[in-house]
Amino acid sequence: MDFSGPKPEPSEAPLGASPRRLGWRALTWVFFIVLFLGVAPGALAQQAAAAPALSINLGGSDQGNVATAIQVVAAMTLLTLAPSILMLMTSFTRIVIVMGFVRSAIGVQGAPSNQIIVGLSLFLTFFIMAPVGKRINDDALQPYMAKTITTQQAMERASAPLRSFMLKQTRPSEIDFFLGLSGRGPTKVDELPLNVVAPAFIVSELRTAFQMGFLVFIPFLVVDFLVSSTLMSMGMMMMPPIMISLPFKLLLFVLVDGWHLVVRSLVESFGV
Repeated sequence: MDFSGPKPEPSEAPLGASPRRLGWRALTWVFFIVLFLGVAPGALAQQAAAAPALSINLGGSDQGNVATAIQVVAAMTLLTLAPSILMLMTSFTRIVIVMGFVRSAIGVQGAPSNQIIVGLSLFLTFFIMAPVGKRINDDALQPYMAKTITTQQAMERASAPLRSFMLKQTRPSEIDFFLGLSGRGPTKVDELPLNVVAPAFIVSELRTAFQMGFLVFIPFLVVDFLVSSTLMSMGMMMMPPIMISLPFKLLLFVLVDGWHLVVRSLVESFGV
């Protein structure tokens, strides 16, 4: 027996609201839109009139505003170029490359990590560049903050110690090479432009770092050669030499206090 009762006939009306209800909703939305368009502009105008005005004046005249704006743009440009200046116009380039060669020579790709190498190179750079930074602070930054020199004079005084440092570490052949590329003739050292000194310094640093890296590789290369020759003589040709030579290279590096020697060599190579 079926106790479910008679089944209702399916409704032929479409799903959703009736046309009458949809018409009332449309009229309601039209009313609110008209009300908003009529009231909102006046309310917004009253709020704009009541809101406090904010004006920024960087100088007493239009010429002063333009000069201040140019100084702000120059300061932002220097801040943008600060990482490049730190990496390429200081001792950072040589230090980080030599540290990378040390890790590759030992054969350990993950220890020390890139963060540790970059951090150590950064702090060694601060240590080496401390006298240059002190001269920049005493000759350029402090007088400029005291408003005793102009911005152009501060820039010239700040670039002088950095230029002297780069010229001290740059080979004369590199300077002559970039002077020839720039089309300049023989130029005095004091009159060398920064766009010649900077690339000459970078190329010279790369050359010096690779020379130091070659010297770092020699003792570890000897260890690899001895281990591979021993394994070959013992007939253990299937044994990877790196598995045997790595502990010996680590032991050699620890016994000679390798990090002390590397850091000392790097610092002394800059004449500090």
